[in-house]
Amino acid sequence: MEPNSVPRPTRSLTAELEGLLGDPLASSGPFSFAEVVRHEELDEIPPGAERLLLDWGLPERLVPAVAGGRMLNLESVLAVTRSLARRNLTMAVMFGSSMLGCQPVWLWGTPEQRKRIAEAVTSGDKLCFGISEAEVGSDLTTTATTAVLDGGHYVLDGEKWPVGNGNRARFYTVLAQGPRGPMLLLVDKRELAPESVEPKPIVRALGLRGHDVSGVRFTGSRVPADGAVIGRPGRAMIDTVRTLQITRTAIGGMSLGSMDAALRIGLDYAHERKLYGAAIYRLPVVRQHLVDAHLDLLISDCVAIPVARALTLAPARLALWSSVVKYLVPVIGEETLEQMSKVLAARSYLRELVASGAFQKIRRDHCITSIFEGTTHVNLFNIATQLAALAPLADRAAEGSEELLARLFDLSAEAPVWEPDGNKLALSTNGQDEITRGWRTAVERLAEVAAAECPPGQDRDLAEVVAELDRRRTALYGRIAEHGIEAASVAGSRTAEDHCVFHAASSCVHVWLHNRGDAPDAGWLVLVLRRLLQRLDRDVVLDAREAYLPGLEAVMEDCRVSRRYFGLEAVLEAAPEHGARG
Repeated sequence: MEPNSVPRPTRSLTAELEGLLGDPLASSGPFSFAEVVRHEELDEIPPGAERLLLDWGLPERLVPAVAGGRMLNLESVLAVTRSLARRNLTMAVMFGSSMLGCQPVWLWGTPEQRKRIAEAVTSGDKLCFGISEAEVGSDLTTTATTAVLDGGHYVLDGEKWPVGNGNRARFYTVLAQGPRGPMLLLVDKRELAPESVEPKPIVRALGLRGHDVSGVRFTGSRVPADGAVIGRPGRAMIDTVRTLQITRTAIGGMSLGSMDAALRIGLDYAHERKLYGAAIYRLPVVRQHLVDAHLDLLISDCVAIPVARALTLAPARLALWSSVVKYLVPVIGEETLEQMSKVLAARSYLRELVASGAFQKIRRDHCITSIFEGTTHVNLFNIATQLAALAPLADRAAEGSEELLARLFDLSAEAPVWEPDGNKLALSTNGQDEITRGWRTAVERLAEVAAAECPPGQDRDLAEVVAELDRRRTALYGRIAEHGIEAASVAGSRTAEDHCVFHAASSCVHVWLHNRGDAPDAGWLVLVLRRLLQRLDRDVVLDAREAYLPGLEAVMEDCRVSRRYFGLEAVLEAAPEHGARG
């Protein structure tokens, strides 16, 4: 079966949105780089951009079916986010801020709360997740906002800052200290006395110009108690952490879209810019930057898409996997943008000319992806805390994992429609990690398939890079199993970084195995595994590279000319034949 021969709902959705938004390199239109940059200079969203998405029904596609919406699953949200971000990351963040504010209601809200918020969202109202406070940072246990029960109302006092949609939101999901401990309150601004709600000024930020990053001050705000509490009082801290697992994964789409846009700008420029009698793409260093950026995008696809699918297939694993996505994909995105800045050279610094000066905006906007929903260090700490339980099991495949891995990585099948249930999310995987623990079985199968089905020599090249990765992998988990890990240390963070590389390597192998087709070619897999190995050791030298580049570059050029996504889908379609194979 060919993965893309029958359009899946998510692919059809993406194609529809892509057609609606148009070519970002067009000369006009609310999602063209020309208009986006022109209005960003004024701290504005291009006129008509939000209305276009509302008329298309984007809010409905962010509301689960059980609440009356048309959301498919987190993979579809990832795809929509990517499509928006490849044109204007600010728009993706604006809708993402509302999505974040909704999540506790979908996960733990009553039917009445779900209905109320679904109606508000689909009518165009915005939401805000009010957890951040100026003095708190990532230490949510010190939240100073209070909610005191007074008859039929909670009296809310405190300031939330900085938060997305802080001024423009109608509904706030507020983390506060309540009578029985931390609680989440659903607050409708329209129900509050105007003098009890003070909007804080929009913050002037490096990027996201035109987005409402601001705050709100509640002073004696009387919130009707009936229908205000989300979930169980006293459990809000745990519920907040679990909520962020969903949006951390979705943020991967913001990086993927930014990487795609930057690579497109860089690749176009490299083919159009002439120096020394030829296009600069022919300069070895320029070519390397572009090819490596595309490989990094492939790796990011292989990491982000299966984890998005896990929300409906293995939600408890998001306790670990969401932090892997949230750390690795934005960091790779930052590196990709740095590579494209070297390709563009002086043009990367300009607010005009190449792609209407969009690159400098992309670079500034993308910085936020490593900051919100938990900084890079917060996510590395979360990963590190779970490695002691995982390490002793790292070479033992989890019982019954084959079926789950097939459903996560077989991209020919749609993930199930999401039916929110916050109790299926966890705080730790307790060593259960089918992706990482599936490495040994996967590479054994990879060796068999490569020897029997791939073009001559690919089995040898795969074996070489797999052996190098395996040696380092064995040393890492063996060291943790023997000596433990101090999660808060610098060494603990570096160990977590290395774990993310091995998670990515296993993900790439599984994607290839489950989508390889009847005439498999492992050229792109050799290249991405080699690229991952270089994340562990920049000085590593492996012979197999140049032989596999022409095929990859042909895919890149096809994507450039046809204006379609770079990345995994195009690479899989470029194989002579492909299909879901275990």
